[in-house]
Amino acid sequence: MTDSAAEPAPRRPDEPRPWVVETGTGTGTGTGTGTEDADQPKVFVRLPDPATKVLVRTEGSGRPALLVSGPRVRATYHRGKPSVSCTEFLLPPGTVRAVLGVPAVDLVGRVVPLGALPGRTARQLSYELGRLDHEDAVDRLRGLLPDRLPTRADSRRNALLRAAVTALSVRSDHIPGQVRDVARELAVSERQLRNLFSDGIGLSPKHYARVDRVRAVLAHADELRWADLAAATGYYDQSHMTSDFRTLMGVPPRSYFTGRLPAPGSCQAIDSR
Repeated sequence: MTDSAAEPAPRRPDEPRPWVVETGTGTGTGTGTGTEDADQPKVFVRLPDPATKVLVRTEGSGRPALLVSGPRVRATYHRGKPSVSCTEFLLPPGTVRAVLGVPAVDLVGRVVPLGALPGRTARQLSYELGRLDHEDAVDRLRGLLPDRLPTRADSRRNALLRAAVTALSVRSDHIPGQVRDVARELAVSERQLRNLFSDGIGLSPKHYARVDRVRAVLAHADELRWADLAAATGYYDQSHMTSDFRTLMGVPPRSYFTGRLPAPGSCQAIDSR
């Protein structure tokens, strides 16, 4: 079972999502909403996330587990465990197949042991890091992973993917475009764009944009009125925003931000398919 670390708050729209290798660390106590009983563990929210990540996860004083977490299309809610630590390394879009041996779409909603994946880089990393403690594994991975990212990340195919990600992402000076308009601007068909996203990110362009918008709502909910927030993040209107938020987060925005969350579920089983 996995109980990954607490996630940092989503970045603001004027801070482009870091599609480079970087780390985020948590203790596994979860991201609370401020309504939890002091004697109870906080509710840990795993947000929708288009990124594929390599994780170093350690429970108690045990040896760390090396895992891969694929894109998440919906939020999940768990009870945090204070004895769990996790460090995450994000993979740039378009590099998942070369590094891990599978297209990103095969990892959607999955948490997989790093060594169980077919890619040579994945197996080598698992072998080299398997005997280290958490801090040493993190330090080694921080140094090793960037050097093992494929040089073809700079190919035209991945340049198109990065341009499409930028065009479909919320920023303070930019409302994301429609998929058909982005495809036209990049001189590719909508089918080609879907194939790029499926292989390189794991989600369709439309679903990527939905996830990104909801994360922008999470980042700016305390700054704007609901109607203004809907307009700033590219929704047709407030009801459209509420519907999308409920679909991906399990509850409408007002319920989420007042701590009325879905009942926490069991941890996600590690998948070795």
